Amino acid sequence: MILHVKEARYVRDYVLWLRFSDGAEGEVDLRDELQGEVFEPLKNPCAFRQFAIDPDMQTVVWKSGADFAPEFLYEHLMVVA
Repeated sequence: MILHVKEARYVRDYVLWLRFSDGAEGEVDLRDELQGEVFEPLKNPCAFRQFAIDPDMQTVVWKSGADFAPEFLYEHLMVVA
């Protein structure tokens, strides 16, 4: 199954709430995933909050060029009751 991020919202700190094309939804904490040159700008909380869903890639992207594969985000999904 090919996964796509359909909806994304900022929650707090480095946590996003995501809804996927298969209906799964929950939070993903990306604090420990912001490693490497492309992710360095996202350690600034203001920059982290400025994300969008790319209509072609169908995942979360930032102006710095950073993005995470939908499959990676799905694997890190924490379902919130």
